[in-house]
This record gives sequence, structure tokens and C-alpha cells, in this order.
Amino acid sequence: MKFKDGYWRMRPGVRADYATSAHDVTAEPESLRILAPTREILRRGNTIDGPVLRVDLSAPMPDVVRVRVTHLAGSVPAAPVFEVRDDHPGVEISVDTERASLTSGALTVRAGRDAPWDLSFSAGGRELTRSAGKSLGVMHDQDSRHFMVEQLRLSAGELVYGLGERFGPLVRNGQSVDIWNEDGGTSSEIAYKNVPFYLTDRGYGVFVNHPGRVSFEVGSESVSRVQFSVEGHDLEYLVVYGPTPADVLRRYTALTGRPALPPAWSFGLWLSTSFTTDYDEATVTSFVDGMAERDLPLSVFHFDCFWMRRYRWCDFEWDPEVFPDPEGMLRRLKERGLRVCVWINPYIAQASALFDEGAAAGHLLRRPDGTVWQDDHWQAGRALVDFTSPAAREWYAGKLRGLLDMGVDAFKTDFGERIPTDVAYADGSDPERMHNYYSLIYNQTVHDVLAERRGAAEAVLFARSATVGGQRLPVHWGGDCESTFEAMAESLRGGLSLGLGGFGFWSHDIGGFEGRPDPAVFKRWVAFGLLSSHSRLHGSGSYRVPWLFDEESVDVLRAFTRLKARLMPYLYGAAVQATEEGLPMMRAMPLAFPDDPACSHLDAQYLLGPDLLVAPVLSAEGEVSYYVPAGTWTRLLDGERVTGPGWRTERHGFDSLPLLVRPGAVIATGARDDRPDYDYAGGVTLTAYELADGEVATVTVPAPDGRPAAVFEVSRAGSRLRARRIEGAPAPWNLRHAGTHAAAAPGTDHIEISLSAKE
Repeated sequence: MKFKDGYWRMRPGVRADYATSAHDVTAEPESLRILAPTREILRRGNTIDGPVLRVDLSAPMPDVVRVRVTHLAGSVPAAPVFEVRDDHPGVEISVDTERASLTSGALTVRAGRDAPWDLSFSAGGRELTRSAGKSLGVMHDQDSRHFMVEQLRLSAGELVYGLGERFGPLVRNGQSVDIWNEDGGTSSEIAYKNVPFYLTDRGYGVFVNHPGRVSFEVGSESVSRVQFSVEGHDLEYLVVYGPTPADVLRRYTALTGRPALPPAWSFGLWLSTSFTTDYDEATVTSFVDGMAERDLPLSVFHFDCFWMRRYRWCDFEWDPEVFPDPEGMLRRLKERGLRVCVWINPYIAQASALFDEGAAAGHLLRRPDGTVWQDDHWQAGRALVDFTSPAAREWYAGKLRGLLDMGVDAFKTDFGERIPTDVAYADGSDPERMHNYYSLIYNQTVHDVLAERRGAAEAVLFARSATVGGQRLPVHWGGDCESTFEAMAESLRGGLSLGLGGFGFWSHDIGGFEGRPDPAVFKRWVAFGLLSSHSRLHGSGSYRVPWLFDEESVDVLRAFTRLKARLMPYLYGAAVQATEEGLPMMRAMPLAFPDDPACSHLDAQYLLGPDLLVAPVLSAEGEVSYYVPAGTWTRLLDGERVTGPGWRTERHGFDSLPLLVRPGAVIATGARDDRPDYDYAGGVTLTAYELADGEVATVTVPAPDGRPAAVFEVSRAGSRLRARRIEGAPAPWNLRHAGTHAAAAPGTDHIEISLSAKE
């Protein structure tokens, strides 16, 4: 939200009260409390009338500083609040006549005692950012609304990233962003997953700890500042020091939570009925048979909305006209080795039998006058489950238990964005702050019942809406996009931006959702989709089985599905890293290469895990331009070496795309290509790429439950490449390097191969 009209004037009807100084400072054992008047105090009379801001400085963990600003404390809602870790670390506090400071780890915040207001953040011997004069304050508009506002300085050339799922350019500078979940597709500035956290290339991030609407002006009201504002009388933000973007993300996710590890089977190919298509068990069976006949590995079958009767979403009852024997159908699918996912949402249509049941029991969200909140959007007479009520959560979970007992394995938790604010929650939560937060408790309720019935290691969602903390409940997908190359690119930008908010796992509708993709779009999207963390064929009014496009689509899908299965020892290792460190599987180039300025704006390529560079082809003819960072990289699909830094323009067939291995990497590939969940260590192949003389690489091969199954050390000494198993049960394994291959029999712990003089 913009409050000013240029540099000098406020907008019509807006009055600003800015902090002028740290007039009164009180040191506590773990914090500093500052009283910041909004007028300069020259004499005692200046202390009468006008706002005084209370600024509390503290530290929830090392290298993080919390700033909490309060205007009228009695007007601050108690709920909801984000769950944020607080370890109460040791801090250093200093107060003298000129300044007050608090140091947490390497990060120091200093407040100048004299006018003008000055709050600076520094680490590593340099200033990171600063709240200077006319930055922190209270805004009053002509409608008597109150807003808390802060502006943090941007250094010359400093770039800002993050703020959740955003489909425009990856760099946020110059953008206005409202943190407000909406169902808007992938082609506008609004988004399903909004996260009030950004990070910059100067070595820090900022998390605005406010669950409602947060308005960001990123170099867009004041071009040298990031402004954020919230309606109300309190504002809390945390400055997170890196110094690298990866370090910032590690600390932010330590504060707000890291993803659970999805089950290994979820990394295989998902196939959907699509949304409004006609389907019954015969249709489903024909799809499954068609995949098997064409030797296309399939892991999950998804039933979209119309598994339930029209007008009755959600009643969690199979439509008896098209699925007369759901238990038998699910059993038959499970006998073929498939997992089953079904679509749900948090709304209850008036025609659903659950409407009267939920209304009578008080489980549905109500208006302030006590009537059930309803409208006709999406489903006629829809109401919303009030997830702030423990009884309502248990009621909703009970309906899901019946489906799980029937054989369902996962839920696609759709919607949860357009949540009204003219309501009264059961627990008294503030409706404005609940708008985004609703997505968290909705998805948490579903994830909890999956963990209860299937075990925590088997719980997985396919969720659309999210906010802070939602990253703990994977997987998320990008939402409704068109079936075009442009939509493919905007979906990728959204996923990379979401990853910069700690979301480790992300998917999208292969081929696009709206419309029917032409075969070229479908085949290019298949390659991108199978080189994402999770891979789903889904659409709206048309099916997504590959043979309906052309026979080459079948071949392309087979090749990339099997490639992903072979890469699972490497990919699941990256998944484990996402859960342990908060680093996404799909990594934006500025996150992966923060010291390479050529990567700062790249949003059409990414790293998949730590060592694979992927550049999706966004054209029918196959021409693609991409950037190669420094070093000699190797194209995984054909072994060709590519030297960076520099740009390359290539032309690829539908069975190919730029997929490069980082120099010095050792990639573990599996012995199977027909499924994603298998014994990754048994028959694993370790392939070394451009390992330098004297370099040593350690490779951990996970088990399908995420625990280490084997650990290998690979080293190069002159013309010899050596590998030894340092952990893990005896099993056959292999070592490769540029065509040279050696195999180890069970029980062999050492392999050595001779490299050619050329290498």
C-alpha cells in the first residue's frame, strides 16, 4: 500500500506519525525496550499528546533479531499467530548515552538515541540494512483506519527475492505485493501461496511475522527502500542474517519449520482423471491399462472433483452412478501397485448432507449475527468448515478417515484461498488475520489425519493454498495455468519463488490446466514436469494421457519417467536435504550461485538438487538459450562437456533438454527405472563428473524411508579414481567416469579405475 505522493507529500487523507528517536531505552536480560516518540522532544511539553511507539528488540535464535513495534497494545488481536521457534539464545546488550545495541550471533542491531530515528542492522563488518528517518511509523487514513509501516533501506544494486509464490519476474524490485491468498490462476500478480518473507543478495532476509494482509512496496514507493505495512496497531519483523542466501533460508526455516519428507512413492508419476471430463471406473481402468500396455511406469492415480456427486461437494461420498463399487475399484487399483489420491476442499455445499449436520453441530463458519456464512461461489450455498474449532476439525477428519479406511492414500487439498472476513470464528480469531492462516489449519488437519492413519512417513498432500508454516505439509502445486509455453514459464517462476520461502517440494499440471495443449507444449512440459520434485498429469476439460496427443508423446513420457526413477537415489537425497536444511529441491539460480551476477535475474532455469542444472525448453521448435556457470559441466543425456561461464543457445528434440551435471559432482543413480521406491543402495552406480585431482566427494545414498542406506567416498589421485564404501550393508555397486566403468561384487568395499590420459 502506498501512503505517499512522491517524496515530499502524503496522499490525500493520509496523516503520518513517524518515530523520531529512541528517547527512552530499558535494558532487560534478553531484550531492549525503546519508547520512540513521533515528535521531537525538545522540552517536557512535547511529551504530551501524540503517538509513542514501543519498540522491543530481542533474538529468537542466533543471527536473528526480532523487532516488535506496538502502538495501542490493547487493540492487538490475540489470535491467530504463526508458530515461530524461540530458543532464547544468549545476547549481548549495550546501552550508553548515544546508542543502544543488541547482538545475536554475528548480527547486531543498533538504535541511535538522538533524532532522527535510526535503527541499523550489521554483520560481518558491514551494514546490511537500516530503518532511518521517516521509516517507522503509524499511518492514519481518511476512513480512520490505522496502519503500522516500516521501511528498510536497499543498498545500490541490491536485489530482493521471495514473498511466496509469484508468477512474474523473480526479482521483486519495483513490485507492489500484497500478502493475501486468492484464487487467481498463474497469470497475474495475485497468488495462492503468500509468504511475508523476502531475502536479498546482500546477505539477509526479513520475515514480517503477521498472519493477515501485509503490503510490500519493494522499491516501488521509495525506490531505495522496501516498505511493509499492516492494518492495526502492531508490527513484528525479524531480520535473518546469512551471509549466503542458503544460510538465510536455513535460519528462516529453523524459525518457521521445515518440510516433512514425502514418501518415496509420491515422487513417481501421478495421473489424473482431469477436472470436468466424463469418467467412470471403465475410463480409469482404460487409462491404467493404457499406461501399462505402453510400458509407462505409473505410481499414483488421482480422482478429481467429480468422484463426488455434482452440487454436493464436499460430502465425501462416491457418486454411485459412475462408481457403484468404490471399495472394489480401489482394491483393484491397489492390486496393480498404485496409490490413490482423491480431491477435497474445505467447503460444504448446501446440497451436501454434511451441511445440515455441520450447521447443527456448530462446525460451519458463522457471521457475527450467528447465521451460517454462505455464498454461491464454486458450489451453490457453500459454507466453510471452521477449523479453529477442535470439534469441527475432528468432525472433518472423521469423514476423511472413512476414505482412508477404504483405501485412499493421499488427498489433493484444493482451495482455501477466498476466505471471507465478515465472519466470527469459534475461537475468537481475528477474521482479517485468519484469511491467509486458514490455509494452514485446513492443510494441517488433513495432514494430521493422514499421519494418524498411514503413519507420519506416509502422509502426503497435494495442496494449493499456503502461508508461513505451510512448507511443513508437502506437497504443493502451482494452481490453474493455461496450456501454453508462456504458462509453463510463469508456473516455473512461481515454483522457484515459492522455494525461496522454504517450500521444499513443488509440482504443476503437466501440459497445463486450462485448454488442451498442442502436442509440442505437452511434450516439452513432460520433460520439465519429470524434472520437478513431483510430477502430475492433470488438466481441466481434456484428458492428459499421452497417446491422445501423438505417439511421440508416449515415448517422451516413458523416457523421462524412467530417467526420474533412475535418478531417485540422487533426488531422494536432495529431498532429505530439504527436510534437514530447508533448501528446496528446485533451486533458483540466485540461491544456488549467489556470487555469480549473471545468475541474479535468471528465472527460466534452475538447479534440481545441488548438482543438476535444468533449462526447460519453452518453444515448439526446441531452441533454448541458457546460462552455464563457471567450470566444465557435463550434459547428462549425451555426455558432452559444456564449459562456462557463458550463454549457450541449443536446439533440442522432444526427447532432450539442457540437463547438466556440476563439475566435481558424484551422482548416484539406481538400478531400477520402473518405480520411484526401491532399494536405492542395491546396485547403485556412482558417476564422477570432472572430479579434480586430489578432490574427495562423499555421497550418501538414502533408503526409501530417508535414512542413510550407504555412504561412499570417491576421490581422485592423478589418473586413478577410487571409491570406497564407508557405511552400509554389503551390496553390489558400481563406479563410472566418462565411459570408464567398474563393478563391485557384494561385500566389496573398494573400487579403483584408471582414467585415460585425455581425462
